[in-house]
Amino acid sequence: METVRLTASQALVRFLENQYISYIDMDGNEQEHKFVKGIFMLPGHGNVVGFANGVEQELKDMVVYQGKNEQGMALAAVGYAKQMRRKSIFACTSSVGPGACNMVTAAATATANNIPVLILPGDIYASRQPDPVLQQMEQPQNLSISAHDAFQAVTKYWGRINRPEQVMTDMISAMRVLTDTANTGAVAISLPQDVQAEAYDYPVDFFKKRVWRVDRRPVTKYALDKAVEVIKNAKKPLLICGGGVRYAEAHKVFKKFAEDFGIAFGETQAGKSAVVWDHELNLGGLGTTGGIAANKLAHEADVVIGVGTRYTDFTTASKWLYRTDAKFVNINPSEFQAYKMDATPVVADANEALTAIGEELAKIGYHTDKAYAEEVAALRKEWWTEVERLDAVEYTDKEHFTPEINDANRECVEKYIKDTGCKLCQTTVLGTINHLIDDNAIVCAAAGSLPGDMQGLWRARKENTYHMEYGYSCMGYEVASALGAKIACPDQEVYAMCGDGSFDMLHSELITSVQTGHKINVMLFDNASFGCINNLEVGQGNASICTEKNMLEPGVTNGIHKGKVIQVDYAAIGAAYGCKTYTVKTLDELKAAIEDAKKQTVSTLIDMKVLPKTMSAGYENWWRVGVAEVSTKPEVQAARKAIEDHLFEARHY
Repeated sequence: METVRLTASQALVRFLENQYISYIDMDGNEQEHKFVKGIFMLPGHGNVVGFANGVEQELKDMVVYQGKNEQGMALAAVGYAKQMRRKSIFACTSSVGPGACNMVTAAATATANNIPVLILPGDIYASRQPDPVLQQMEQPQNLSISAHDAFQAVTKYWGRINRPEQVMTDMISAMRVLTDTANTGAVAISLPQDVQAEAYDYPVDFFKKRVWRVDRRPVTKYALDKAVEVIKNAKKPLLICGGGVRYAEAHKVFKKFAEDFGIAFGETQAGKSAVVWDHELNLGGLGTTGGIAANKLAHEADVVIGVGTRYTDFTTASKWLYRTDAKFVNINPSEFQAYKMDATPVVADANEALTAIGEELAKIGYHTDKAYAEEVAALRKEWWTEVERLDAVEYTDKEHFTPEINDANRECVEKYIKDTGCKLCQTTVLGTINHLIDDNAIVCAAAGSLPGDMQGLWRARKENTYHMEYGYSCMGYEVASALGAKIACPDQEVYAMCGDGSFDMLHSELITSVQTGHKINVMLFDNASFGCINNLEVGQGNASICTEKNMLEPGVTNGIHKGKVIQVDYAAIGAAYGCKTYTVKTLDELKAAIEDAKKQTVSTLIDMKVLPKTMSAGYENWWRVGVAEVSTKPEVQAARKAIEDHLFEARHY
């Protein structure tokens, strides 16, 4: 057996350079290319000696980017892989201790969304000779535990390379999971500092070109027959376009299936933009943050065909959205997901399953009737008329203006105007952006009120241009993911849609975008609050505690801050990083800023001052939240009763 002597780090990098992926794309063409695009690295004493040496010696085609925050760079890796529809990844390496633990949140974000990312944190010494080392957290009951064991709860595969030869088994297992359509997510392989530098005589054939095939799992005849049996009797069917449609490259097959049988579909956050917004069967966003059209039909549907969806509580409105007697057919390569909602499971690739089911339905001449088609058309008209209204909301005066969220904290609207002088409404700003940016521009978002607005209101005019992380709703994902999306699609404009709360939490990779020349555009909606959480808090009968960014007044200790609105010059922050920036307080200023930003070659930031309570409200929806069962406040008592009433109507499993 021919061998080559390398350190564990050298072997790991050499291995990554030789990993390939093959698959059939949405056009039916065979594709094969390298799987690992590169490495995001934030160096520290735990990786800058051993692992960095491996990078220096063995790097060939992969690219290395310097991160600014470990969580941020790992979220950029998640954004990249998501935009690449899981067909290419980044690895992320950090030092030991806090640098590694910073990536736990990013790993959880990847795993919750089934997005592949490879985490390579430095770790404490396997030999234990210098213990306790810098940044080591000692556990007296078990010296083999380090802080990095925390990754086990948020990854699909976890390993620790305690001997250099373990690189072989751990990395093959890592690639297995990273390319697994049913069970992918974050993979964390901890690298003890001493082992990184230790050598081993590796078999040369371990470093040969390896092609990881993403097969389209076929549907079994039994599952096919059962699915057809359910669907053929449907009078009011509803398709759900989940993220799996995009990851399986099933865009065209899904659209054809809908068209062939006249079945309308609603979109999840991950599935949106698999089909463009103006398709005659597209009812738009579905669920708690969905719109009138999809949600009304969901209430009436007798058969629901879920394609590539995890049925989160937002997609099901906490299992209240659908009739308790509705039947479900779930198409998913994951058995775990396919059995949800007590469904008829079709454990298969979306392309294979929809094609096979479609062939059988065609044989029996299945199609929805004229009345169904007329209802779908009417629902679409009703919803898009509402969207056009929301595009044009303007503040008039206190007496004549009713905010979309007209709750007990209504006073914050006029307070914002008094303290800032700004009157822009959020849905109007969003609609303006939607109309002015390029058709093929990618929009990235994750948290706050914007996911609610965007799932329902955003008109995706090209496929794969809507990039929403809502499996973990990770604040701070927005800017980082925009960088990842730009690396994935360098010829398209990318817009990070984020609120001031998310920007405050994490925007470090904006600096990286400037450093590496990957132009992104940050659209910063500043309403000086955690807006959607304030709506939730106040809407369930509570006081406004810690959700408004007002100055703390002397003597106030209960978190209810009613001082002047904090006015942050976010444009100045972006400018300090080297971005081209704009401050927007009127629609004319916004339009001019968007057009000028298109001309720039460096990252831009548009600081938009928008009124609180002017995001869209809910439509035909519900969300179960933990309202107090006992309270002295009548408002909380009423909110609790509403929870119990809806729970009585909802499916329980």
